[in-house]
Amino acid sequence: MTSEIQKKIADFIDSQILGDTDLFLVEVRVAAGNNIAVFMDADSGVTIDKCVKLNRALYKHIEEAGIFPNNDFSLEVSSPGVDEPLKLIRQYKKNVGRTVEVTMLDDSKKEGKLISADENEIMIGEKNPKAKKPHPNNKTTDNKNRSTSILINQIRHTVVLVTF
Repeated sequence: MTSEIQKKIADFIDSQILGDTDLFLVEVRVAAGNNIAVFMDADSGVTIDKCVKLNRALYKHIEEAGIFPNNDFSLEVSSPGVDEPLKLIRQYKKNVGRTVEVTMLDDSKKEGKLISADENEIMIGEKNPKAKKPHPNNKTTDNKNRSTSILINQIRHTVVLVTF
């Protein structure tokens, strides 16, 4: 039943954001007690105003459609937040240039700057801790950074790291 409700909600959201090419749905979660969490993202960042507008329209739609008996539900529309892993290729593309931590299916981890992303793989610039620092008088480039290609189907999850 939950996946049916999630689909109804996702379909309604898609119809509401049809003209907004910047905004996209990341995930709909329905937890115990009919607690609905909708996570939206945008290529240029999600505004509070967009979340509020969508929340009001979605709340009204859920009530009018009678999705929950007695309208016994809670609803939250927000951006995923920094602690949520990236779920869509569009999120990877949006975060190119930021530092990410990739957890692989074998639970190994890779960290580096996200260089590129497509449907098949991502590329990160990893720091190579084993590389030797060049002598101060040596003008050649060092081997401290290397690019690593990671297949999407080998990734358990990826999070954007907040750096200061």
